[in-house]
Amino acid sequence: MITIKTPEEIELLNIAGSIVYDTHKYLQKYLKPGISTLELDKLAHDYIISRGATPSFLNYDGFPNTLCISVNDEVVHGIPSKRKLKNGDIVSIDIGACYKGYHGDSAWSYCIGNISDEEKRLMEGTEKALYAGIEMVKPGNRIGDISKAVESVAKAYNLSVVRELVGHGVGTDVHEDPEVPNYVTNYKGPLLKEGMVIAIEPMLNLGKRGVYLSDNDWTVITSDHQKSAHFEHTVAVTKDGYKILTGE
Repeated sequence: MITIKTPEEIELLNIAGSIVYDTHKYLQKYLKPGISTLELDKLAHDYIISRGATPSFLNYDGFPNTLCISVNDEVVHGIPSKRKLKNGDIVSIDIGACYKGYHGDSAWSYCIGNISDEEKRLMEGTEKALYAGIEMVKPGNRIGDISKAVESVAKAYNLSVVRELVGHGVGTDVHEDPEVPNYVTNYKGPLLKEGMVIAIEPMLNLGKRGVYLSDNDWTVITSDHQKSAHFEHTVAVTKDGYKILTGE
């Protein structure tokens, strides 16, 4: 069921989203070769707690950590570990924070050191796909308009769209209705209405779109082991457009 949020609820979602955004900014200075993903996880955990919030993902359906940190061919739900980042890695960090019962959710992909021109195309195309989707958010449009915009950018950049994973509503649960696919389907999806809050999150691959679930039952990996990128914002539908809740 899709819930319409009150202005008071959207303000709480905005605070949660701001904490998520600030956590991303806080971590950026640590994103260098040699740091482990578990160290990043601890930094984020302590920072979120210091802001009066709790990590949304910690113990969510049994997930063991604060952050999902996915490196290179890992699409989403990478589990932090002693693995150290190295030059040339692409690392996607998905952060959720809960403030007074309301969630913020945003993922961003970062390059560690130097990456190839092909990988720069992956990063640029995925980020542009996110913002193309966001530009479709306004009352009267449908979820399918977001999907079409995301997929159009992916095609323009010759990137493949992961179909097993989609965006979603956000509220008192970090994952709510409706689903927000990153590709065109036969179903145009529900109408966007003022007060809806959704997470738009393109997950695009440099190679083919196929993925598989790793042995840890969490991490999704590209079937051809080419690199993937993931960009996500939580967005509120306003009277005449949208407001990004996980940005400045």
